[in-house]
Amino acid sequence: MQYASQSVAKPYFVGALGLFVVQILFGLIMGTQYVVGDFLFPAIPFDTAKMVHTNALIVWLLLGFMGASYYLVPEESETELHSPRLAIALFWIFLIAVLLTVVGYLTMTYSNLAKITGNEYWPTMGRLYLEQPTITKIGIVIVALGFLYNLGMTILKGRKTVVSSVLMIGLIGLAVLFLFAFYNPANLALDKYYWWWVVHLWVEGVWELIMASILAFVLIKITGVDREVIEKWLYVIIAVTLITGILGTGHHYFWIGTPEYWQWWGSIFSAIEPIPFFIMVVFAFNVINRRRRDHPNKAATLWALGTAVMAFLGAGVWGFMHTLAPINYYTHGTQITAAHGHLAFYGAYVLVVLTMISYAMPQLRGQGAAASNRTQVMEMWSFWLMSVAMVFMVLFLTAAGILQVWLQRYGADPQPFMAVQQEVALFYWARLLAGFVFLIGLVVYLASFFAKGEPVPEKPAAQAAG
Repeated sequence: MQYASQSVAKPYFVGALGLFVVQILFGLIMGTQYVVGDFLFPAIPFDTAKMVHTNALIVWLLLGFMGASYYLVPEESETELHSPRLAIALFWIFLIAVLLTVVGYLTMTYSNLAKITGNEYWPTMGRLYLEQPTITKIGIVIVALGFLYNLGMTILKGRKTVVSSVLMIGLIGLAVLFLFAFYNPANLALDKYYWWWVVHLWVEGVWELIMASILAFVLIKITGVDREVIEKWLYVIIAVTLITGILGTGHHYFWIGTPEYWQWWGSIFSAIEPIPFFIMVVFAFNVINRRRRDHPNKAATLWALGTAVMAFLGAGVWGFMHTLAPINYYTHGTQITAAHGHLAFYGAYVLVVLTMISYAMPQLRGQGAAASNRTQVMEMWSFWLMSVAMVFMVLFLTAAGILQVWLQRYGADPQPFMAVQQEVALFYWARLLAGFVFLIGLVVYLASFFAKGEPVPEKPAAQAAG
């Protein structure tokens, strides 16, 4: 590490990976409940498993973003972090708040949790992805403010770069948009209208800026390509992302009672939302092909390329498949939506966090630029196991969704919802099997941290060039 304060990223990465395991375990519980309805009932009802699964996903990615930022910003700013103590304190506050919330989900009914946490005084609970008690949301805001203060002061006293600036824009946007989680109007159409300002403008807006800046930082480090080249690519990516992502919110406004012009605006701008992801693929492969440095961390290179490709497939291709209003009329809320969501989150955000962990962890653990060959081979196996399992999971969900649309919504004699679920059960079994393969990949990834072997040294510049 160039700066001692970068070490604060390590607990964030460890906490993120721990919650990643929780997310996958509860995903498997849900997958089993799809085909064995009373599995673990009443101990863990489906709605509780879903809350833990989705909330753990969001929180571990946020921890990953925070750890990545604490590692990235000191190097970009060429100065120590403003307050390492504040970073560690915020980590424990955030983690304890999250764990207490999960315990609340698992040990009491949601209505009792709302009552105990005083939801009646400021009602914010009861909405998908924003199920957290109001007191937890307030804690998240406090952590976010302290986090942004710490990073902002670090950047102000050091070097200013495009990478750190784009990262800060994304992080500030994340914090500001989360404030709409506190707005819970009685009108359902109005509620859904602003709910998407958090959910959509996070994952298809400011999170993409965070993703692009992290990917750019790692590619600068592992390729040695001139910073100016990568920064030009970054400018293009963030411009197209914001232009398409903001108005692309309209694809969520098709059927919630908003004016019909959103069907045009939502369709048009959603149709061009895959463009920034395609640019990201071209960017990543172009930079790797032009590399001037033979970096020993081959696993990090694989994760970086995988991020670009899988993000394009999940957020781009699978998003485009059902984003046009005439198609979405039949597909919204089906397993096609679930397929898109799984691959988009995995490709764009899970993989970019794992990319950063793969690059930074050897240095955080005192192993130098790269871990041992054995560790990297295990990492690469985990990448392929998880990625292939996710692709098959998405294909099974897509097939289930197409059949669901035909039998339930488009056919001449539409069948009831539960009857259709029985018809597509085979795909749910196949999805569950793919989920267990994904878990095996995750276990291999975690085991790689305990693999023995000598770290791989970096070749001298002259030898690498030759």
